[in-house]
Amino acid sequence: MSSPPAGRVRWRVRAGHAFVAPYVVLLVAFGVVPTGYAFYFAFTDSGDTFAGWENFVTAASDFRFAAAVGHVALYLLFWLVTLVMFVVGLALLLHRVRSRVISRSLRFLYYIPGALAGAASVLVWLFLLDPAVSPIAFLLRAFGFDTFGQVVAPEHLPVLFTLIAFWTGAGGWIVVMYGALNNISPDIIEAARIDGAGAWQTARRIQLPLLRKWIVYMVILAFAGGTQLFVEPQLLSQASVGVAGRDYSLNQLSYDFAFQNNNVNTAAAISVELLLIALVAAGLFVTRSRFFDAD
Repeated sequence: MSSPPAGRVRWRVRAGHAFVAPYVVLLVAFGVVPTGYAFYFAFTDSGDTFAGWENFVTAASDFRFAAAVGHVALYLLFWLVTLVMFVVGLALLLHRVRSRVISRSLRFLYYIPGALAGAASVLVWLFLLDPAVSPIAFLLRAFGFDTFGQVVAPEHLPVLFTLIAFWTGAGGWIVVMYGALNNISPDIIEAARIDGAGAWQTARRIQLPLLRKWIVYMVILAFAGGTQLFVEPQLLSQASVGVAGRDYSLNQLSYDFAFQNNNVNTAAAISVELLLIALVAAGLFVTRSRFFDAD
């Protein structure tokens, strides 16, 4: 088979560069440059002189820092476990639906909450969680919650934030997992059925191992997004008049340092810490799961 002409190859390369160029520009403008700016502020003081680790020490020694770390860690535990279990489980169930109409309808319904912006989604949940106006007030009262303050008590926040995050972000991942399941060769599934494998055995021994990389990819992005917890506790804090606290998460603490204490350098140090944590976690997930190994 003859190779394509050199002119056509060059055209394809240039076309590829043209498609990638806008993304690269946006990545540099809104990713690389702000990150470099954050590192600059994190290692300097208000006089733009090198401060070493001083800003990181200031952040870690703040009385709110350890509590914020604990809050985010507990939320991540709830969020990641819930995400993996229910997304994979619902995707497997959806894949077994034979009716195309029902399957398409369910995929559409799963994806609708993800179309809402984060702030809009939280506002919907604020309405749902207030027994005075919620359409599920009877359910809230059945659990002993008569006021909005009781619902958003600090000990309930990890579960509430997990519910909000799952409602907003799980639908898109269910669709992704469903697509990944469709890429599994029907011959493999048929061979398992001939060998007498039931639905559970097929899922456990064939589908889940072949979904491993997609699950790892989901966990990496969900972990990175979870460490950036801000919109939900911030709006909940304002709606509950401080019951939830304006320094619940690390991002809120960073925001407070920057705009309440006028300490941009310490705020930048917290943001750099969050970035490094996400990168280290992603590296561990990738290496331990053999993410880039050929199947």
